[in-house]
Amino acid sequence: MAEKHFKYVIIGGGVAAGYAAREFAKQGVKPGELAIISKEAVAPYERPALSKAYLFPEGAARLPGFHVCVGSGGERLLPEWYTEKGIELILSTEIVKADLASKTLISAAGATFKYDILVIATGSSVIKLSDFGVQGADAKNIFYLREIDDADKLVEVIKAKKDGKVVIVGGGYIGLELGATMKINNLDVIMVYPEPWCMPRLFTADLAAFYEGYYAKKGIKIIKGTVAVGFDADANGEVKAVKLKDGRVLDADIVVVGVGGRPLTTLFKGQVEEEKGGIKTDGFFKTSVPDVYAIGDVATFPMKLFNDMRRVEHVDHARKSAEQAVKAIKGSEEGKSIDEYDYLPYFYSRSFDLSWQFYGDNVGDTVFFGDSDLESTQPKFGSYWIKDGKIVGAFLEAGTPEENKAIAKVARLQPLVQNLDELAKVGLTFAFNI
Repeated sequence: MAEKHFKYVIIGGGVAAGYAAREFAKQGVKPGELAIISKEAVAPYERPALSKAYLFPEGAARLPGFHVCVGSGGERLLPEWYTEKGIELILSTEIVKADLASKTLISAAGATFKYDILVIATGSSVIKLSDFGVQGADAKNIFYLREIDDADKLVEVIKAKKDGKVVIVGGGYIGLELGATMKINNLDVIMVYPEPWCMPRLFTADLAAFYEGYYAKKGIKIIKGTVAVGFDADANGEVKAVKLKDGRVLDADIVVVGVGGRPLTTLFKGQVEEEKGGIKTDGFFKTSVPDVYAIGDVATFPMKLFNDMRRVEHVDHARKSAEQAVKAIKGSEEGKSIDEYDYLPYFYSRSFDLSWQFYGDNVGDTVFFGDSDLESTQPKFGSYWIKDGKIVGAFLEAGTPEENKAIAKVARLQPLVQNLDELAKVGLTFAFNI
C-alpha cells in the first residue's frame, strides 16, 4: 500500500477530533495538510446524544443532526465540510501501531501514514465485565455504550423487546441517563450498583437522595450495595437473568453496563510520559515527545485553578483542549505565544425533565441549599463545596442560564465563606452577590 504523508494527523475521530479540525480550519490550515484517522465509520459527532435523544422512542436524534460542533452551539460539520476544507477524513481505519520516533502510524489493513505533527485524540474505551471474567458476560443483549454502532444495536433491541425487562449495571452518568431513556421507552427498569448512592464520584448523599427518589417515583427500581457476578442465557444465547453477589437473581431481556472507561493509551506505551492513567502534557497539550500533542480523555494536564495534574473525562474538556492544542501548534509555527490552559471543570447531565450543572471541585465540606422536595412542582436545589474556608465547587439542579453562570463564577473565583449555616440559608443568592 502506498504511504501517505500529512503535515498534521489527528488519531481518533470523536468530539476532540472534530473540534480540533474546526480550529485548524479557523487557523488557516491548507488543503491536504490535515488528516483525521478514525476507526469509526462516520465523521466526528457529539457523543453525549447517544445516551439521551438517540434512544428516544419519538423524535430521536439521528445523524447528520448531531455532528460536531452543534453541541456547543456551533455550525454542524457535515462530511462535506471536511472535503471543502481539504481535510482528509480517513474513516473505518484502526491504527494498530504507532512509532513516535519515526513519526509513523500503521493501520490494521497495513496502510502507513507519516506525519510531522501528531494530535492524539483516542478518547476512552468502556470497561467490560468480560475483562474481569464475569461468568456469562458475553451473552447476547448485554450492551455497552460508547459509539454510534453501540447505540444502533440498543435501538434495535428496544424495538425487539417491547415492554421487556432491563437491568442497568452501574449508577454513574451512563447508568442514570440510560435508566431514564429505557423508562421513556416503556421498559421495566432495575438499576444495580455497589455504592451507597448514585453518582458517588460527584453527588453528596443529599443530592443523590433526590435523584434516587425521583427515579423511584418514575417506577425505576434501585438495588444498591451489590454487584452483578454472572449472567444466564437462554438457548439462543440471549441474556435472561442477572445474578447478584447478594444472591438475588433478576430477570432480564436487556442488560446495559456502565461501569466506567479507561483512556486508550496502549499504542503509545513506553514511548511517551504518562501520569494518572493518561498521557502527561503541559498547559498547551504538548507531550514529552516533540511534535506530539494529546487532547481530551487521554490527556493528564496541569489544572491551573487547583495547582495539580488532572485527567478529565468530559465533552466540555474534549472541546476546549482540542482548541487549545491547535492554537498552540499554530502559535508555535508563527512565533506567537498563547496563554496556558486554564480550565474550570464542568459537568452536566439531563434525564427525564431534570437538568443539573456542576463547576469546580467536589472536595471539602458541603452545604446543601434549596428545595429538593419530591412533591414540589419545581424542585430547585444545589450544593456548595468548601475547602480551607473557600467555595471550590458548586452544583445546581434546574438552573436558568443566568443561575448556572453565577455558580460557574463562584467556582472560578473561590470566594471566602464565614458561616456555613448562613450559606445554606441564602443558597443561590450568595452566587448572585459575588
